[in-house]
Amino acid sequence: MINVEQWAEIRRLHKAEGVPIKEISRRLGIARNTVRSALAATEPPKYQRAKRGSIADAFEPEIRKLLREYPRMPATVIAERIGWTNSISTLKNRVALIRPEYTSVDPADRLVHEPGQAAQMDLWFPEPRIPVGFGQSMILPVLVMTLSYSRVLGALMLPSRQGPDLTAGMWSLINDAGAVPKALIWDRESAIGGKGKVTEIAAAFAGTLATRIILAPPRDPEFKGQTERNNQFFETSFLPGRKFTSPQDFNQQLAAWLPKANARTVRSIQGRPIDRLPQDLQAMTALPPMPPATGFSQRMRLSRDYYVRLDRNDYSVHPSMIGRLVDFTLTTDRVIGVCDQQVVADHPRCWAKHQVITDPQHVQVAATLRSAFNKIRRTTASHVHDTGVASRQLSDYDKIFGLDGHDFLGDPS
Repeated sequence: MINVEQWAEIRRLHKAEGVPIKEISRRLGIARNTVRSALAATEPPKYQRAKRGSIADAFEPEIRKLLREYPRMPATVIAERIGWTNSISTLKNRVALIRPEYTSVDPADRLVHEPGQAAQMDLWFPEPRIPVGFGQSMILPVLVMTLSYSRVLGALMLPSRQGPDLTAGMWSLINDAGAVPKALIWDRESAIGGKGKVTEIAAAFAGTLATRIILAPPRDPEFKGQTERNNQFFETSFLPGRKFTSPQDFNQQLAAWLPKANARTVRSIQGRPIDRLPQDLQAMTALPPMPPATGFSQRMRLSRDYYVRLDRNDYSVHPSMIGRLVDFTLTTDRVIGVCDQQVVADHPRCWAKHQVITDPQHVQVAATLRSAFNKIRRTTASHVHDTGVASRQLSDYDKIFGLDGHDFLGDPS
């Protein structure tokens, strides 16, 4: 068999220089029929080893019989049924070749995204542990939003993956974008639709914004592949070389970097996301006149211990509210308590856990109230001690009841 160089030389001599077959055969020492075959071939010669049989060949009829009835049967079970005693890898390779003949396929189409149609949402968990104060550091979730048409990115680190925090994060990103996509695509995040049905808090949020939440099918990463790829983009393009001192520092650095990311050229759209954003926003729904209710909301009666526990931390409240109902709102950055339209607690939200957050003014007011209470109690106790109590002789009671000079039975003593 001739090699590629000989094949190329034969064709050059004959077609370019007009050397006859007999002369080519003599010059190269190759049989004339080999020269004729080389001239007739349209592709260079390549060596192909003759196929050898496999130990799985004898078992193929039984494998097909099982797959015909049970197309999804695992190769390990098939090995047990057919008495396979050789390497399981050999059997798995053969089963992988045969199985598509008995199962349906699920091709992934190239989707065409219309302007304003959807935004893909996902949580990204960057590996660096972020300092959150009180000597604690955590791996915190970052909510990532990708507008399907323009590919514009938005992202925000959140205190938790609970529903109130996720809705607050979604509103922040949508508000920054300037309009509401017609659909928000989520995977089955537990706080959004972990059981295959949109949760009440997520449905209320979507209703306020006049949009809808679409849950991705289980085990189907292609359904929201844009934001999945963007999570990797953050890992390789944003994180390297950066250090973060707090969640706020992380969000500040991220906000400063996102305009650069949205000004890059994206191959799939053959342009820059920022250039396609106006067309995307024009097709979206306008922002609602009033922002949706987001974050945690809770009504609690303040006890003598003028602290309330919200999201794993205790926050002080003005002690004058003891015994009264107070409405608390927990946003991503503030904790606010209101009673009778008066703010009675206002703290920065603590992203650490199991901490006590105290307003020094509340401590001073509590000390004043406690001092006044003790003074009143001492005054009351002194007044009760100084008050005289009238007393009588027992003989006076005998006279009143007519028992003077008689025993209990009425006989003279």
